[in-house]
Amino acid sequence: MSSDLTLPASMEKDPGRDMEALIQRLRLHQPRPSPYAAGNPSATVAPSPDAAGQLFRPRRAAVLLRVILTKRSSSLSTHSGEVALPGGKAEEGDADDAATALREAKEEIGLDPSLVTVVASLEHFLSKHLLVVVPIVGILSDIEAFKPVLNVSEVDDIFDVPLEMFLKDENRTSEEREKMGQTFTIHYFNYEKENQKYLIWGLTARILIHAASVVYQRPPDFPERRVQFNLPKF
Repeated sequence: MSSDLTLPASMEKDPGRDMEALIQRLRLHQPRPSPYAAGNPSATVAPSPDAAGQLFRPRRAAVLLRVILTKRSSSLSTHSGEVALPGGKAEEGDADDAATALREAKEEIGLDPSLVTVVASLEHFLSKHLLVVVPIVGILSDIEAFKPVLNVSEVDDIFDVPLEMFLKDENRTSEEREKMGQTFTIHYFNYEKENQKYLIWGLTARILIHAASVVYQRPPDFPERRVQFNLPKF
């Protein structure tokens, strides 16, 4: 998220003051306790269903929640060609989730961490590959200073979208799916920029819907059937 995305009308009158107010409000935001954190009963380490005798330990990832989106390289082994937020798996040297998101954003799109003011982390999400994904909200105050440098082995394209779009029932379709005995909604957002068409869906769409709800302090204009998958237990 940055100062150049579409913001409420009041911010157009005095963008500096209103951006500071937004930053302060986001700093005070308290996400729901993560069901995947250590010590939570649903985060109990369990045997892996794929390998007898091994323990299941979900890995952790973080994404930088400025509405810069990437189109993943078509050569990648997973999620190739899909739209995603900058981010990736935590590494041992990362100080925290913000450090993970900033490091990955620099590696993927050349975003200098010094240009980003981290203001909040949001509710944790569980990916279909059992990654605990932590959305990190950062403010990019000087968009002109950001000169993208794409890591072509990971990223084919980079573009930005207005955050408020993920609260509107426009250019959106959805379908119901079932997993682990629970029914939930998959959202698909169609977006076009400079004659390029993008499909934003799945986990990326879920994160952006939630982020938009936090920033704009209102629910989406469409029904959202969410589900929280518990980690397997002994």
